Amino acid sequence: MRSYPSRPAGLAVPAAALLLLLGAACPAVAADGKPDRDFTIEDPRITESSGLAASRLHPGIYWTHNDSDDGPYVFAVDSRTGKTVATITMRGVGEPRDVEGISIGPDGDIYVGDIGDNLDGSWNHVWIYRFPEPKALRDATVTATQYDVKYADGARNAEALMVHPTTGRVYIASKNEDGGGLYEGPAKLTTGSTNTFRRVGEVPWVTDGAFSPDGGSLVLRSYFSARVYGFEGGRLGESRAVAAPFQRQAESVTYTADGSALMFGSEGARSGVVRVEVEGGGKPGSGQEQGKPSGGGSPAEGGAGAGRDQGEEDGKGSVGLGAVIIVGVAALWFALKRKRGQG
Repeated sequence: MRSYPSRPAGLAVPAAALLLLLGAACPAVAADGKPDRDFTIEDPRITESSGLAASRLHPGIYWTHNDSDDGPYVFAVDSRTGKTVATITMRGVGEPRDVEGISIGPDGDIYVGDIGDNLDGSWNHVWIYRFPEPKALRDATVTATQYDVKYADGARNAEALMVHPTTGRVYIASKNEDGGGLYEGPAKLTTGSTNTFRRVGEVPWVTDGAFSPDGGSLVLRSYFSARVYGFEGGRLGESRAVAAPFQRQAESVTYTADGSALMFGSEGARSGVVRVEVEGGGKPGSGQEQGKPSGGGSPAEGGAGAGRDQGEEDGKGSVGLGAVIIVGVAALWFALKRKRGQG
């Protein structure tokens, strides 16, 4: 279960102001009715969307879930309307603790990562759940396979679960303010014994990640930025910055099913999902320095121009405002973290 620190009184007003400034970052439902565009998750049950996965069977549908102890539920959301078109209840998986990631493998199965650990190592194992993507979009209860998972170098917090689209191998990226690790699972997950994940790369603070449809690229996002890495032979290659939108709590990312864009999501009631165009399928060396926001708006308006490297300036007031917001949010977050550590 997620623990929420008490908020210092002196930070309450700045926090509220920052949320108001960021409120404009939530996109509306796509007006043209086309799939895979900016949309708002309308379902009042989905208040902590912590992962996204583009459906392989149903164009324009995105699978998501809440985190914390919401229950064994996965939701199919239509990007044309922002409405939930199916709620899947997983049976046979016990009681989820902190679901943080979702991905679809080459076998068409949905993998759900119950991998969060807000106490940074309080649980000696975490879980992955797996079930076939439903062929029909309707409410259903499915029997899921549960896998026990541990890390070779000890327990840790993680929010990113990625299944490679050609090998089917599962990867997890840990979350740590000093930098995390990319962990590789066994060639095949097994039940009845623990699946040990081994560290194979170093990554920054990560809240979610996703492989491109061809498996040649891996995008990893944090609260304020995103990077796309080349991926070959199970190892990270060169990386570059990709534009990421300003969002209240940036918790999710996935490629569209055709690999033409990235979809960035956030937690919160009626949270927005923002499309960012990617040339060359998101591969490093494609000649594009950044992705392109579909709406072309400024960061403060929910556009995706927030992913610039430090030092790049365009002279626009919206970018200056965005920088102020980022600094304020970062300062607030670390202040709350220190407060929790003292409590």
